[in-house]
Amino acid sequence: MRWFQLLAASLLPFTALAAKKPSGDRFNDFRAKSLSGPVKLDDAAYAQLTKAPRDYSVAVLLTALETRFGCVLCREFQPDWDLLGKSWAKGDREAKSRLLFGTLDFVDGKNTFQSLMLQTAPVLLYFHPTIGPNAKADSQPVRFDFTNGPQSAEQIHAWVSRQLPADAPKPQISRPINWVKAITVTTAVLGLITFVVVASPYVIPFLQNRNLWAAFSLIAVLLFTSGHMFNHIRKVPYVSGDGKGGINYFAGGFSNQFGLESQIVAAMYGVLSFATISLALKVPRIANSRAQQFAVFLWSGVLLCMYSFLLSVFRQKNGGYQFWLPPF
Repeated sequence: MRWFQLLAASLLPFTALAAKKPSGDRFNDFRAKSLSGPVKLDDAAYAQLTKAPRDYSVAVLLTALETRFGCVLCREFQPDWDLLGKSWAKGDREAKSRLLFGTLDFVDGKNTFQSLMLQTAPVLLYFHPTIGPNAKADSQPVRFDFTNGPQSAEQIHAWVSRQLPADAPKPQISRPINWVKAITVTTAVLGLITFVVVASPYVIPFLQNRNLWAAFSLIAVLLFTSGHMFNHIRKVPYVSGDGKGGINYFAGGFSNQFGLESQIVAAMYGVLSFATISLALKVPRIANSRAQQFAVFLWSGVLLCMYSFLLSVFRQKNGGYQFWLPPF
């Protein structure tokens, strides 16, 4: 029994040497696993991958993907992170950049999260080499926090590239073609072209109608000259009380206005415009002289009354205005 203990004791140094893998072997082992994307890590694999000495760089994403953790940002960024890892492995087939990508989920790396005192996720850590020509004196990882919200694969690619030496290869991201989006856009464009071709004989005459555009223009002019934009900018009240149980429809002063006031003013301008257009265009086309005479008096009376009412409203806005016009 004693000779067996002596034999085991003599073999311990050789066992320790065999268990201690060189940095190059670690890199090759993890490199083989990362060809299809970032390596999925646990506490032991994370410690093995990031321990010193190492002659390679490591980018590790610490995340929490399960729904119960409520990390929406983690789930949104994960596809871009996987795309970055796959594109890098595909573009750097000879591993000249000496960079590995890994993912450590909270479920698999609770001890690591606790040791790093992480309270939020995701967090990206970049470990520089500790030995070799590109080694950094400070062995602490560089941290990237997602404080500005979701990041794209291109943005993280630019950040990782800045950590690498200038002469290191930096493979570009290769996004797969989104065939569903391409087919959807193509179908929509073809459908729109077909609709335009089929409907053009019916739509073009409608769009070329002068009366239609005149009506639109008149409505727009009346809407904006009555103070519609003023109401939206100042957030004015619709009406206001007069302190006696009644309602004030018009606000005093030129720098004040109510919502209903602008609608009343627009209606007055509309009636005045319609009366003027009728006198200029419609009345001269009336063949019957008596009917034409009656239309002239009618629209002239409308103009007189409405303009008189407009002046009375103007006097309410400006108490110093002296002029007036019957009947108001």
